[in-house]
Amino acid sequence: YAIVMAMNGRFETACIAIFAAAVLDSLDGRVARMTNTQSAFGEQMDSLCDMVSFGAAPALIMYEWALKDLGRAGWIPAFVYIAGAALRLARFNTNIGIVDKRYFQGLPSPAAAALVVGLVWIVTDLRQTRWITASGADLAWVSFVLTVYAGITMVSNAPFYSFKDINLKKSVP
Repeated sequence: YAIVMAMNGRFETACIAIFAAAVLDSLDGRVARMTNTQSAFGEQMDSLCDMVSFGAAPALIMYEWALKDLGRAGWIPAFVYIAGAALRLARFNTNIGIVDKRYFQGLPSPAAAALVVGLVWIVTDLRQTRWITASGADLAWVSFVLTVYAGITMVSNAPFYSFKDINLKKSVP
């Protein structure tokens, strides 16, 4: 849905769809564990959905919104972002039983997508309310840098806190 909305120039709606996907992604694993319906197939399907929702869709939204104005140079950040998302998800799947669950290795793909489409959503909204009138060229280069940064941080070894060790069920004295 986000991809189709971006192709039709409805960037705010496309961004909202990515954020909705992030909310649903945070729930799918929990629901599967609560209902005891988790499976290897479900894990792989979740990764494929994450690749589309948090890899391909944000890259295409950013490309359509600002990067295509840069010509062939606009392909670079879109490719770096998609490649980073694919490598990050593959590494996550192979390291499931190995790494410390309290930390993600590299920026999680939903967070990277929020970073990229967050810029699109905020600037689109500010333009509509006439708070910002920056030229397209300025935003294209800011978008270039932010998209490359998001793509690289997904494959970095930097630890990002996962919030998975927070237990809301235990009593607090």
